[in-house]
Amino acid sequence: MDVHGTVAEGFEPVRDTFVRNFAELGERGAAVAVYRDGRRVVDLWAGTRDVDGTASWERGTAQVVRSATKGVAAAVLLLLHQRGQLDLDAPVGHYWPEFKARGKERVLVRHVLNHRAGLPVLDHPLTPEQALDPLRGPEAVAAQAPAWEPGTDHGYHALTYGWLLDELVRRVTGQGAGAWLAAQLTGPLGLDLWLGLPDAEADRVGRVGRVEGPEPAGGLRTRPKRSVTAAYEDPASLTRRAFAAITPFPDQNDPAYRAAALPATNAIATAEGLARFYATLIGDTAGAARLFTPETVELARAEESAGPDRVLVVGTRFGLGYMLHSSASPFLTPGSFGHPGRGGALGFADPDTGIAFGYVTNGFRKTVTADPRAQGLVRAVRGALRL
Repeated sequence: MDVHGTVAEGFEPVRDTFVRNFAELGERGAAVAVYRDGRRVVDLWAGTRDVDGTASWERGTAQVVRSATKGVAAAVLLLLHQRGQLDLDAPVGHYWPEFKARGKERVLVRHVLNHRAGLPVLDHPLTPEQALDPLRGPEAVAAQAPAWEPGTDHGYHALTYGWLLDELVRRVTGQGAGAWLAAQLTGPLGLDLWLGLPDAEADRVGRVGRVEGPEPAGGLRTRPKRSVTAAYEDPASLTRRAFAAITPFPDQNDPAYRAAALPATNAIATAEGLARFYATLIGDTAGAARLFTPETVELARAEESAGPDRVLVVGTRFGLGYMLHSSASPFLTPGSFGHPGRGGALGFADPDTGIAFGYVTNGFRKTVTADPRAQGLVRAVRGALRL
């Protein structure tokens, strides 16, 4: 396997692990980037640009990152709060009056970010065509009754998170999250990261698909508990219903899907763009000052929800908009915050070490929150830092 790119002295174990992912874990095409204290120390890519093709992955190849999107989108709400435009402790209905229907008057903005809104499912799932309409998703969650008393428990809002967040941004700014992100953050910073892919960038994006690999040594894919297996198999469970809020799920290679902005699932990024995004949240980078104040960083990584997740049926931890380090989703240290994408992608920041990490792939595994390829790379970074 020809691996392209560079690693700084001391980070060679990341390259070694990246090579092993192709040799032993069925990787088809992928990239990984790591920043430390605002400086890029790892920038690697290899394999094919398309999961089912032969053309080489190149510098600048981008991929759909699935739920790693959530961490990118969360920055929009936190920056609006940081700028005084949004109160995290205000009811969602204060900004979005139609949302208050069916017992949702007490859902707070922070409940959207910490997965305590009680709205992970839709009684009437959307079709792919409806889901791409920026109005239909918010209308559906506004009409939905909570599955539990908002604020009293947490459960992963796999798809509804995006519509809740998007409509809040629209009510506050007049723009959807994707447009705001492009105008205020990713565009000015020149990041290869989009929530709503522009036509001009379409040729850079590879085809994604399912890949198989050997049974990993850790994560949700390994010998799942019977309760987890049963939850994914039961059509009536919150688990199945949460992931079926769009039925059937759209083709992730469809240009229409990529051009839409679904803040829960369809951001497109390079590994370098994802890593630099997180690097800029926590510190200065070349040509850009940090985006999050220290207080906002603490909002992102302070535990808001922890314990058995009513949707994922394992123990999870969330800050405001971000997953936190846990056995279900290991990051670098207990102070890390970020978000995995189901089946592969991962982006996170670790303020305590100054590390920002981005991994993207065109081959999605059956893993939910802890893909073995990404986890191996994280362990290699940890080893390079001698943590």
